[in-house]
Amino acid sequence: MQIQLIRHATHLITYKGLKFLLDPMFSAQGTLAPVPNAPNQHLNNPLSSLPVELKRLVDIDAIIVTHSHRDHFDDRAISSLPKNLPLFCQPEDEQLIKDKGFEHVIAISKEFVWQGVKLIRTEGRHGHGRLAEAMGPVSGFILKSKDEPTLYIIGDSVWYADIEHTFKHFSPDAAIVFAGEARFLEGLPITMGIADIENIRKTSPQTKLIISHMESWNHCLLKREEVREYIRENQLDINISVPEDGEIVRIG
Repeated sequence: MQIQLIRHATHLITYKGLKFLLDPMFSAQGTLAPVPNAPNQHLNNPLSSLPVELKRLVDIDAIIVTHSHRDHFDDRAISSLPKNLPLFCQPEDEQLIKDKGFEHVIAISKEFVWQGVKLIRTEGRHGHGRLAEAMGPVSGFILKSKDEPTLYIIGDSVWYADIEHTFKHFSPDAAIVFAGEARFLEGLPITMGIADIENIRKTSPQTKLIISHMESWNHCLLKREEVREYIRENQLDINISVPEDGEIVRIG
């Protein structure tokens, strides 16, 4: 298994010889409005440029969309991606994505097997309390195959009981953690941060963590260097990777 962080939540995952594009966001640097009511709302999104040519990101076998917020599924990706590819999503986004012209939308309620890969949809909570309700439904996905390590894509979520249960039940070999501690001027973070990473590590210490979703969107405040400092202090270099945009992580 090979995981290339493209930028933010966008990853190119090579699994069982198939190329899955996760949460495609292709917009050019600084071309989208900032998230309002955020501590640094003067910054236009995305904060960084794509590290690879667009043609590489459309030469794929399938697409996974954890949810349809614009930092995970933007207009440029919608217009650029082939419409005939399998696109896996949560049921709540099925009609919206079909309305964008995608012809092979597979909304997964529980699980679906495609080309020898089992995709299992998992629950997520995009924040705390009423804010999580306002952010709408989000999902994660587990990829399983007898020929590959098990991968858990957590999605935009904070740590809570369902995430803990998923780690304990599936014991994934690797997990993509959407960190960044995204937040607004008021309220608690709506994505994971260092405290959440610590909870994952205590619950599933054998899981290799790939930390992403940082330094590309204006309300994501946690920096890579802060996570790397935590790794150094706790001697976790083997267990946790914090890739730069474009960097490849190999598992297994």
